[in-house]
Amino acid sequence: MNKDEKDIEERLLSNSSLDELIKIKMEQELKLEFDRSNLVPSINKVTDISKVPQHLIFSKKSVFRMFNRVNKSETFLNGIQAEAMIGLQSSVRDKIKAGLMDAFATDGAYVKFEGIEI
Repeated sequence: MNKDEKDIEERLLSNSSLDELIKIKMEQELKLEFDRSNLVPSINKVTDISKVPQHLIFSKKSVFRMFNRVNKSETFLNGIQAEAMIGLQSSVRDKIKAGLMDAFATDGAYVKFEGIEI
């Protein structure tokens, strides 16, 4: 028997009521959830496009910076929006997916890969 099975057997033999056993179990689960919620998730930010897996480059997780040449404004895009801006330029799309390029230009905008959180 392992430790958990012995604990369960002791509780059942200790003449504890079912309500008390449920309360103890709920307290254990609550403590476990509190401990789990206090853990800080590790975030790995990758800014080099050649190190990003190909299937994640044009995903919601990736961030591109767009400079609008007409309005002289700067905004951020996700990978799906950036891929839509490439349009029919399949050679540009392939080079970006291969990690050979990290920026491209359209008629009115300049778009550059910023990073991704993995």
